Amino acid sequence: MITKNSLILRDLNLLRALSENNLVKVSISITTFDEKLRLKMEPRTANAYKRLKVIEKLSEAKIPVGVMVAPIIPGLNSHEIPEIIKKAADAGASGAGMTMVRLNGSIQYLFKDWLEKNFPDRFNKVWNQIAEVHGGQVNDTQWGRRMTGSGPIAETIGRLFKSCQKKYFESKAMPPFDLTKFRKGGVMNLF
Repeated sequence: MITKNSLILRDLNLLRALSENNLVKVSISITTFDEKLRLKMEPRTANAYKRLKVIEKLSEAKIPVGVMVAPIIPGLNSHEIPEIIKKAADAGASGAGMTMVRLNGSIQYLFKDWLEKNFPDRFNKVWNQIAEVHGGQVNDTQWGRRMTGSGPIAETIGRLFKSCQKKYFESKAMPPFDLTKFRKGGVMNLF
């Protein structure tokens, strides 16, 4: 499961029980340590330091936890990748994932308006870099590429992420799920 908030700690006992049977992994999404940026991007979420505390508490409870650096927005928060990964590793994270921003459908218009209003000085740079990592458009639906992007900017960000991942998580690993307890079906019968 992936979350941005600290409310997940309410379910610590349930998560611990699932973890004892290798049935859960948690990823805590951290977008930025810049509080002004966070308040503009994610105003009703826990700040990055509270999220690090969540990583710490989950790790102490032996619940597999990683950090999700997402969304990465070139020119806005991409420079924070090393700090996010290092601090998450120091807090007890066992791995990291990333997602490049993509603006599918009407989201692109909302984001463009938000970006123009909040960062007029960086608007063109950020918007053009988002388009560049998605082949000239701000969205990408191509499987295998849509979450990481393509082209020089995406490759640079990907190399930065992978080098940090290797540096801070080389000796750590998330345990595999116990798939023997999985039962197929049932959910569709609810509809």
